[in-house]
Amino acid sequence: MTRTTPTTSPTPTTSPLPTTSPTPSAPPAPPARSAAATPAAPAPWSELVSAALLGTERRTPPVAARPGQGAAAALLDAAAVSTVRRRAALRPALAGERPAPAPADPRPLLPPAARRRLSLLLADRGTGGGGSRRGTAPDLTELLPQWLTAAVDHGYRAPEVLLPALLDAARARTDLRSAALALAGPRARWLARLNDEWKFALRGTGSRAGLPGDGDPAAVRRTWEEGLFAERVNLLTALRRQDPPAGLALLTATWSTERAEDRLMFLDSLREDLSAADEPFLEQALSDRSRNVRATAAELLSTLPGSALAARMAQRAHTCIGLDRTAGAPVIAVEAPHECDAGMQRDGVAPKPPSGRGERSWWLSQLVEATPLDGWHARFGGRDAAAIIALPVGDDWRTELHDAWCRAAVRQRNTDWARALLGAPAAPSQATEVAPAGSSRDLTKLLTVLPEDERARWVAEFIAAHGLSEAFRMLGVCAVPWAEPLGGAVVDALDIARDAGSYPWSFSGVMGLAERCLDPAAADRLDMLTAVTDEPEGASPGSGGYWSEAFQRLVGTLRLRATMRTELTPPHTADAPDTGPGAARSTGTAPTDPDGAAAGPRVPRPHVP
Repeated sequence: MTRTTPTTSPTPTTSPLPTTSPTPSAPPAPPARSAAATPAAPAPWSELVSAALLGTERRTPPVAARPGQGAAAALLDAAAVSTVRRRAALRPALAGERPAPAPADPRPLLPPAARRRLSLLLADRGTGGGGSRRGTAPDLTELLPQWLTAAVDHGYRAPEVLLPALLDAARARTDLRSAALALAGPRARWLARLNDEWKFALRGTGSRAGLPGDGDPAAVRRTWEEGLFAERVNLLTALRRQDPPAGLALLTATWSTERAEDRLMFLDSLREDLSAADEPFLEQALSDRSRNVRATAAELLSTLPGSALAARMAQRAHTCIGLDRTAGAPVIAVEAPHECDAGMQRDGVAPKPPSGRGERSWWLSQLVEATPLDGWHARFGGRDAAAIIALPVGDDWRTELHDAWCRAAVRQRNTDWARALLGAPAAPSQATEVAPAGSSRDLTKLLTVLPEDERARWVAEFIAAHGLSEAFRMLGVCAVPWAEPLGGAVVDALDIARDAGSYPWSFSGVMGLAERCLDPAAADRLDMLTAVTDEPEGASPGSGGYWSEAFQRLVGTLRLRATMRTELTPPHTADAPDTGPGAARSTGTAPTDPDGAAAGPRVPRPHVP
């Protein structure tokens, strides 16, 4: 057998693999073999996978087929050989540490019917059609948040088999996370450590579970100093709920070394359980190098009526606003500040106004917003909030002044001022009076200051007087289920809109809210609204059928919600007296919710063609 010399390179006919000329000191090359006897280099595994996924008809496999062998069979043979080769190349490794067992959850498991319901809700969570959908089927996607909240209120825990789907749903929808994690319990956090897609569950909800080592000071300090930012925010929130001074001390220890954006988030965690003990720290934050941190510290201090900042702002605002008695009838006189000095800027007054806003009015509004509202009574001769609001304001400052008072009432959660600024909801001019042209006040935020029952009554009267066009956001802040007379006012307004031939899709948002917020006990009493009525002259074509579908969907959703509520009823209350729609029919009295409010809304008489 002839041997190749060290200086002779093999030709392509002797070997399919390219080679380079060896150096003079290299050993002799092996004898040349025929191409048929030389094994081909294995195809990369990624190319085999790509060919298998796309199909051999769309991509030719990177393998040589034997005579009579098809491309698909050749691909499978090559994959089998490559699999053996890959396994043979693996080296033994130490076994990974076995995870600790999942913690126990002592809460009772969901009843069987509720378990099946949760499975259906999770399976349907991606198929919602939104508020403009057609058809009569309930939208299960929109019922999932309400169901989760009810299950948590009953003290249940989710079945283990549904925890992955529950965590996936919470990952996709942030509005589900709080209730979903509460229902999933400690086992959700155990699973989250094994799946990076569920890491959000480790941030918790600020409960005791957010404290490492059951609140051990060393573990808390270690997490605060070494943890990720999200873990530190959760730790501070949890600690503030349990021991506000300890949380403040933890934040103070590292405050000077934190980044500006982190300081802002940490400072926002102090909103809950804010007290006068936090004032010295917040006063120091007024000199922070970050403008956003200074503004947030000033806002927090302004919510403490007895703080030094509130006193300074009141002194400035009272200098600018007072009672003018020279014009006969009392009038509020306003003299806006002529400059924004360094002291005002340190206390959170932004010197540069937004586009289209005058400097002096911008400075004045910030002063009034941060001034304690209770101090205005003495400033205006002992008048109460309603009397002060009724006073005329000179030089066209009324809108600016009242808007600032509205923001102050929301910030300070002052019900007397919120009630006075809202006024009478049924007044003929109320729709324009509460929000005049150029006003920035937010009625919805003002409503959140009122107690829940008073809030519902105010919105019901507003809807009865002015319709639904301005009430959508107001309805969103009312307690669920809607108490009477709010539920009846909404149904009446929808029925009036149908009889007037209004565009039905203009009220799809309100109809969606009604499906989720009306008391389920009203379903049977709303049946009469599901009939198709004659369309009035000038009505939108097909509106009668749409309204019928919408009311059928409303009734069907209410009945489904009643069924879901029954499925969640604990077994020990199964023998309690029935308070559902059937009981109302048999006793002749309207059912009530747990708070004692009447359940069903007042339903107008059916439309007679």
